[in-house]
Amino acid sequence: MAPATTVAAAAAARGLVGSRRRTEAPPRRPSPSPPPRKLRLVTEIMARARYAVVERGDYSDVGCEQCGSGERPDELLLCDKCDKGFHMKCLRPIVARVPIGSWLCPKCSGHRRVRSFSQKKIIDFFRIQKSCDGKKKFTSNQDMRKRRRRSRSLVLLKKRRRLLPFIPSEDPNQRLNQMGTLASALTALQMEFSDDLTYSPGMAPRSANQAKFENGGMQVLSKEDMETLELCREMSRSGECPPLIVVFDSCEGYTVEADGQIKDMTFIAEYTGDVDYIKNRENDDCDSLMTLLLATDSSKSLVICPDKRGNIARFINGINNHTLEGKKKQNCKCVRYSVNGECRVLLVATRDIAKGERLYYDYNGYEHEYPTHHFV
Repeated sequence: MAPATTVAAAAAARGLVGSRRRTEAPPRRPSPSPPPRKLRLVTEIMARARYAVVERGDYSDVGCEQCGSGERPDELLLCDKCDKGFHMKCLRPIVARVPIGSWLCPKCSGHRRVRSFSQKKIIDFFRIQKSCDGKKKFTSNQDMRKRRRRSRSLVLLKKRRRLLPFIPSEDPNQRLNQMGTLASALTALQMEFSDDLTYSPGMAPRSANQAKFENGGMQVLSKEDMETLELCREMSRSGECPPLIVVFDSCEGYTVEADGQIKDMTFIAEYTGDVDYIKNRENDDCDSLMTLLLATDSSKSLVICPDKRGNIARFINGINNHTLEGKKKQNCKCVRYSVNGECRVLLVATRDIAKGERLYYDYNGYEHEYPTHHFV
């Protein structure tokens, strides 16, 4: 009996083991676990996702997201992604003409929005000096001489044409808008405002900028024109800026338009920036280098480099002087003068400029060496 009991017990044991094997998973060898799946944020997916343009039946209720107005529908751009409206002049940078093809608003395009400036920030940006006498009017000795010379011959006056000071816009808000567009453009290019030539360490020293080094000599700015130059600088320091506005064009980039009537021979601006030797800038990719001094010794020749510091002259474009249409656009000139023994570059109107007209000058000046075939 014992053996039978033993066999039965063994069979029962086998059955128990078999039952355990059927109800419990056998142990498995550890396998390398797959890497955790990285999940993207919804905002990242939406930013890269393709979008479809859905035409609405009625756009009469669309208004500008900046000013809230639905007026001037011919200047209202609709974003092809979010379908929101924006006035061309409310955008920063300003859109000068209707874009060709699809257009995305600054938020949908992912571009960093150009910084907007309040009145206080504009005053701080340009370091405007507040005058105690708000009713002070700037007058020059040139105006007094004009009254005395009225009886003289017109031919004589034509031969002795002098620089005229710019006439600022009368509306203070308009002047703030003009300076705001310049501040936005300079900030977009990560530049500082400077209305003077600057001499930075590692570049040309101020002692190198001497008009006597000019090959063939340099024309000297007359006493009357120096008074006009100082008058304009004083007005600029007090917030009386020339009637100019910086706009952005899809073809030309940043460019300058007249925001008021500008008379012939009016001083526009001085070309400013860092002064450096031409030999140090032979491979420079800056598109706005300006000749300052052409010395007999070429190693002493200087250029103005407005890549870090500059003013509105940085955004005035050159013409394509290889075409007749390009030459017709020219309405100002760039002239180098000796001012107190130093070389300076002044931009002057060559004819009457109407409001809304863009400013162009011949980039070559007197050298005629720089190729301008690619200029618009």
